[in-house]
Amino acid sequence: MSTPRTTTRPSAPTSALNASRTLATAARVLRQLRHDPRTIALMLLVPCLMLFLLRYVFDGSPRVFDNIGASLLGVFPLITMFLVTSIATLRERTSGTLERLLAMPLGKGDLIAGYALAFGALAIVQSALATGLAVWFLGLDVVGSPWLLLLVALLDALLGTALGLFVSAFAASEFQAVQFMPAVIFPQLLLCGLFTARATMHPVLEGISDVLPMSYAVDGMNEVLMHTDMTTAFVRDVLIVTGCALLVLALGAATLRRRTA
Repeated sequence: MSTPRTTTRPSAPTSALNASRTLATAARVLRQLRHDPRTIALMLLVPCLMLFLLRYVFDGSPRVFDNIGASLLGVFPLITMFLVTSIATLRERTSGTLERLLAMPLGKGDLIAGYALAFGALAIVQSALATGLAVWFLGLDVVGSPWLLLLVALLDALLGTALGLFVSAFAASEFQAVQFMPAVIFPQLLLCGLFTARATMHPVLEGISDVLPMSYAVDGMNEVLMHTDMTTAFVRDVLIVTGCALLVLALGAATLRRRTA
């Protein structure tokens, strides 16, 4: 009498975070980026180049650079990390890499945390370079601590990373990923208070700006620019930007699913 054959099915991805799997995912992403010098140059050098050009565009009016330089110190990393992360993650989706990873006993949280950790490590380097250049080489006049500037710049870069991970789920090509920039980044850029105080905008636009994370990133930078000590408003801005980044990362994890049976 033959015994019934038992088949084992691949275990479903676990939902809890696993440190070793998260680190392995981050290490794999960093190894891939190491072989893409153009992407690394975009992330690390372009924000510094933009700040350098901005400083000498206003060479005759250094106070103008002081007024907007700190804000752009947070905006530039957010934009570059959004572009790089959305395109890099889209490549993983379209090449089938994410499909194969999701077929393994690897949690969605491990994947999204690994990507965030890898790009976050580059964001730390990027923010440190841009902040150091602006404060110690270009002479950005900051009343508060430069370390608080660095903190906000890093959180902005992480927010850009989270947004890039999220929107990559809705693009079918790299061109479409870039097209999300006018929809996701440009409205925030116009309404964040960089060009005019948010309180002077039309009430409808001011209300919209109140729910956009870039508004609080710029507000946080301005708090460091104008106050010697850490203010309550600064803490509020930092917490809001951090919360938005975590929320978008959670939404990004929700978009990770297998597309084949």
